[in-house]
Amino acid sequence: MIEIINLTQVYRSGKGVFDLNFKINEGEVFGYLGPNGAGKTTTIRNILGFTNASSGKVLIKGLDSRTNTEEINKYIGFLPGEISFYSQLKGSEFLDLLGKMRKMDNFDLRSKLEDRFKLDTNVYIKKMSKGMKQKLAIIAAFMHDPEILILDEPTSGLDPLMQNVFLDLIKEEKNKNKTILLSSHIFEEVEKICDRAGIIKDGKLISVEDINSLKEKAEDIFEVQLLKPNPEILNIGLDITHIKENIYQISIKNNYNIFFKEMQKFNVIKISSIKQTIEEKFMKYYGDEDYE
Repeated sequence: MIEIINLTQVYRSGKGVFDLNFKINEGEVFGYLGPNGAGKTTTIRNILGFTNASSGKVLIKGLDSRTNTEEINKYIGFLPGEISFYSQLKGSEFLDLLGKMRKMDNFDLRSKLEDRFKLDTNVYIKKMSKGMKQKLAIIAAFMHDPEILILDEPTSGLDPLMQNVFLDLIKEEKNKNKTILLSSHIFEEVEKICDRAGIIKDGKLISVEDINSLKEKAEDIFEVQLLKPNPEILNIGLDITHIKENIYQISIKNNYNIFFKEMQKFNVIKISSIKQTIEEKFMKYYGDEDYE
């Protein structure tokens, strides 16, 4: 549904994106992760046809996003990371305006979304809180029932309850075979709803990972506290890190028998389980320097 081919865009500062190549399949939720300034928004702007790439191209349903921008916008719902509204309008007036621009004749979905996110659209936008504006942006992106959703930091400003409401909405859209690109800093969101995720850093795509495969690769981690420090525990053939004094961290992957057998040789006073998250898995692969 979305194909990015040798995409490069270099700014005067020397930053940008460089030779990006990846595809997003129909019905897939694709997470796009990376530190601030890594190139996520530049990628999205090229997908939407908002900017001219230095080289390469983006295809949406086989159409060039730059030369067929008007056509592909019929299929897309976009939620920008930095939202800008006509603040002198009421929320309802803003949505009416977008509806006319999209030539919408059915507003049932819009009404359902307003109820779902508990947003009073009769309030003037200039009087709305950040969370209310984020809800308005979500409704604007979804209300025309687009085939493709491009969402840049979609839960920014939402309280935890509304974040869950949003994630439930994404799951429903996925079940309708919608294609979704979700740029996020929140790894928990990606783990819950994405099929695959790509990490971009310094404008380069480091890797694309299958989320379920990452979960299967994840190790069980235990924190073991001994009665007193014993360096011999580091030589039992397991992946062990000395945390401090008498505390050690041990990673286990299909070798529980060895773990339990070896622990009997030491004066263990406590064993605690630590869940390894997708975030930790990504950081282990690619390093967490400069990640914010």
